[in-house]
Amino acid sequence: MLTAVKNLSFTIEKGNVYGILGPNGSGKSTTLGIVLNVVNRTQGDFSWFDGHTSTHEALKKVGAIIERPNFYPYMTAEQNLKLVCKIKQVSQENIDNKLELVGLLDRKKSKFKTYSLGMKQRLAIASALLNDPEILILDEPTNGLDPQGIHQIREIIKTVASQGTTILLASHLLDEVEKVCSHVIILRKGEKLYAGSVDGMLASHGFFELRTTHTEELLSFLKNNSSFGEVKNENGLITAFLTEALDADTLNKMLFENGIVLSQLVKRKESLEEQFLILTKNQSN
Repeated sequence: MLTAVKNLSFTIEKGNVYGILGPNGSGKSTTLGIVLNVVNRTQGDFSWFDGHTSTHEALKKVGAIIERPNFYPYMTAEQNLKLVCKIKQVSQENIDNKLELVGLLDRKKSKFKTYSLGMKQRLAIASALLNDPEILILDEPTNGLDPQGIHQIREIIKTVASQGTTILLASHLLDEVEKVCSHVIILRKGEKLYAGSVDGMLASHGFFELRTTHTEELLSFLKNNSSFGEVKNENGLITAFLTEALDADTLNKMLFENGIVLSQLVKRKESLEEQFLILTKNQSN
């Protein structure tokens, strides 16, 4: 028997954008399917809205896109959304507002079959928002889209989140999570490797990129300073990773006082990709 999700536990807070990040087959879609009651779990439990609401009632406050958008091809966008309103038993007065939010108001009379893949995905988001959900769940929302389509979806996600909707987004794209999510849950083989804020991931203090004509003296100084961990030298560009907070001005002053003059000093923060690689490298296969 394959265990798709194992001992996974996390809490989501209102108004944040959560990325469930992991390679294909890591259990992202299974996790979303379980909380949406479309995948049966074999054990474990979950609760919506502090546990005081049944799943059936809670799902009325949830919008979700977990499969490719599926609308009637010969009906217009507006007709398709009116049908969704009937099925969801919600008012049709929201339709224009949601179409405007996703940039499709001027194409509301166009048939669904004339839409590009990106437009279809944006219509699906409008559809999921018709009941003004408290939580919006998206499974790989930019899959298969061109760069413009990806940018449009990400901007919509940011706008929806800024209006107070909590978003739970599954993705295998580090770049996506870094650009749109405030929090991240990293899965591998159904198990959680990390859960927390994107900014606070590994509580990284970043690193310095340095150049000087006093290379040996600089390397010696960095290796004997407790503020630094790993130090790399690649053709004279020295990368020094911080173990605690230290700003560029302070470092420059310290080095100058030790007779080391820099020709380059840049402070950077590790990208989520670098941190993700560090995190997964530290785990056994």
